[in-house]
Amino acid sequence: MRPESVEVQVRPGTTDDLGALTDLYNHYVRETPVTFDTEPFTPEERRPWLLSHPEDGPYRLRVATDADSQEILGYATSSPYRAKPAYGTSVETTVYVAPGAGGRGVGSLLYTALFDALAEEDLHRAYAAVAQPNEASARLHARFGFRHVGTYREVGRKFGRYWDVAWYEKPL
Repeated sequence: MRPESVEVQVRPGTTDDLGALTDLYNHYVRETPVTFDTEPFTPEERRPWLLSHPEDGPYRLRVATDADSQEILGYATSSPYRAKPAYGTSVETTVYVAPGAGGRGVGSLLYTALFDALAEEDLHRAYAAVAQPNEASARLHARFGFRHVGTYREVGRKFGRYWDVAWYEKPL
């Protein structure tokens, strides 16, 4: 078990992170309803996703690592909210924390770095979709000024059941 006092560094994601980020995401694909993807990805299948989050601009990727081992502890992204041009000043944000790294503030460090990076961008709102139930994610989003704006009932089917998704928004 990793000690609680591990120093965490947050930085932009790079192509060198692709394998570890894919493994982390695939954990959530295989084991949880947090994402509605149902089949694991290969790193090559995830490459376009990673490349769509450059170091600057409104669509960012921030990665948290253990300062000593450089093990990836989680990541946060801002991505297009919707494809139509009028949505251009809105982003959808998300955070994934590695199994075993939860409850140590990694998600908060990632969101702090992400929103700091987005502060000078021409953005108006951030949105987050949270499969229910997920109290930890609800607390994280509330801590960062998101407010619940509605819930889609039984909008996704995974593991043989339907899941609700709560939507949160935050002014930027």
